[in-house]
Amino acid sequence: MAVIPVALAGRSYEVMVAPGLLGEFARHAEPFLRKTTVPIVADRNAWDPHGRTLLQSLETAGKEHALFLVEPGEGSKSWTGLQTLIDWLLEQGVERGDHVLALGGGVVGDLTGFACAVLKRGCGFIQLPTTLLAQVDSSVGGKTAINTSAGKNLVGAFHQPSLVLADMDALCTLPEREMRAGYAEVLKYGVLGDADFFAWLAQHGSSVLALESGFLEEAVARSVAAKARIVAEDERETSGARALLNLGHTFGHALEAETGFSHSLLHGEGVALGMVLAARYSARLGEIGSEEAEQVTAAVAAAGLPSEIAALGLECTGETLANHMLHDKKMDAGSLPFILLRGIGGAYLARNVDMADIAAFLTEQLQAH
Repeated sequence: MAVIPVALAGRSYEVMVAPGLLGEFARHAEPFLRKTTVPIVADRNAWDPHGRTLLQSLETAGKEHALFLVEPGEGSKSWTGLQTLIDWLLEQGVERGDHVLALGGGVVGDLTGFACAVLKRGCGFIQLPTTLLAQVDSSVGGKTAINTSAGKNLVGAFHQPSLVLADMDALCTLPEREMRAGYAEVLKYGVLGDADFFAWLAQHGSSVLALESGFLEEAVARSVAAKARIVAEDERETSGARALLNLGHTFGHALEAETGFSHSLLHGEGVALGMVLAARYSARLGEIGSEEAEQVTAAVAAAGLPSEIAALGLECTGETLANHMLHDKKMDAGSLPFILLRGIGGAYLARNVDMADIAAFLTEQLQAH
């Protein structure tokens, strides 16, 4: 088992990465289970294959449970979803010293974390991520949020979990497309700050996607360790270090917005294509060579992820996509910072990027191939 500390002043916690962790849940989480009844918020699709394993562990420890099921999809991360969940938690008598379990992917983690951030001015929660994307990204670092009509994740709070258990066995039930979408976030850590990890993934990425246990656990552990280092340095994204984790996201969120945040483009798929676009735009600015941009493109394509914007069949202009970006929560004093590359493993924060040039670049990409 890999145990990665997220070192924060007064709020440090551990991320455990190993198979079988849901079955051992009560043993690892015992310090946080004060009451007989444990509240669980679970994605309906995650509960069906994994709920029984979790309950058996709780029952062995003499615990009962109360269950709140969340419908899959970004639509659950809404004002209505938040209010319904908070009302349920209040009905359960959740107190500030209690811990709520979040079982599922990023939607459940975000929704539960935000509810716990505001409930009685903050109660505890434990992340039990069951998707690759959630295990390596959204479950670690304390960003919680819901979506609004203006855009994705625009209302939220920083609220760190008390524990994260990333059970490798949970990934065995993931649809192949979801697994590949999560792999985009793994690949991101190599592209933004670790050229050696990028090279390791070029060699072993197919084994990771094939769920070969040793390779899968190493990929998740290295990804979590990379994020933990950045979060420890810049928890609330004030110095610019944590902003690097947004590589691919500004372009990706614009594509997600244009597709209605629907199943036609999963978040990880948007991030993957966003990384390609960030690499190509970096080459356009002369920050990296076209060969390095092509390496990023090839890595994305090799994982079975979208690498060409034209393949999405969007009926829009580059200006339309650029306008979506203006709703990005990273807007600062009227300008939008971009995460670009000075080489593989060399991401940097670029300010004062010309949005007209971004629009022209995206129009070229829409018309290419």
